[in-house]
Amino acid sequence: MLLAAAAKLQTALLRKNQLRNQFSADQGLDTITRLCYKMTMKLAQLKEFRVQRRQTQEEASRRLGVSQEYLSMLESGRRRPSPKLAQKLMRMYHLPATVLPVQVSTACADVTDEHLARELASLGYPRYAHLPKTKKLNPAEFLLLALSQRNLEARTAEGLPWVVLRYPDMDFDWLVPQARMKLLQNRLGFTVTLAREVSRNDALRGPERALDESKLAKEDSFCRELSGPERRWLQEHSSDEARHWNLLSDLRADVLRYAAA
Repeated sequence: MLLAAAAKLQTALLRKNQLRNQFSADQGLDTITRLCYKMTMKLAQLKEFRVQRRQTQEEASRRLGVSQEYLSMLESGRRRPSPKLAQKLMRMYHLPATVLPVQVSTACADVTDEHLARELASLGYPRYAHLPKTKKLNPAEFLLLALSQRNLEARTAEGLPWVVLRYPDMDFDWLVPQARMKLLQNRLGFTVTLAREVSRNDALRGPERALDESKLAKEDSFCRELSGPERRWLQEHSSDEARHWNLLSDLRADVLRYAAA
């Protein structure tokens, strides 16, 4: 009996040390993630999502590859999931991409047209349905990334209003200040205006007004490097929506009928 008790005690101590190491590592990750990204997932709802899927904590933790104790701490809001774990939670609970954390570092990068097209396909863009999918970004993070490009492929640029109307609940409280910091408020405002006109979603007037208050007077293009002849032509033929945002673009809501798909 003494040997059995000693074995149980040793097992319990080993388990305690494992949990301490896991939680200690996570505390370091938690500090890093607070600096690197904003968590938009409502952790208090994780238990609700799990129950809706009729999963016990033990089943869900096994599928996620974490301990049951750790999942309990996630559900109580005492720990934050890493970006990788947030992706797993999104897939397992069938959550929208708006729950994913937004990472400022990603939103600053120069990327290829192919990468952006695949990201847009992963968000569900109908015109890119044939493209291979990649790891999803939060729609707000994707928009900031796309709008910061110097020479965005035209078909991808046309898909940006679709992102806004498809994910109108994205975190504009994060996106609008980030766009202002990068002097992208006119490009984002134009995107939101087109999405609102296509979808007739008046809820988008809020972020649209917020962006309009800080609208830049400087002329810009809609993510394109323009030649002299292109610039002169667009100065004469830009859409009313683009003119309002001091942009050179002929995109109009009535040519984005696909966006309502």
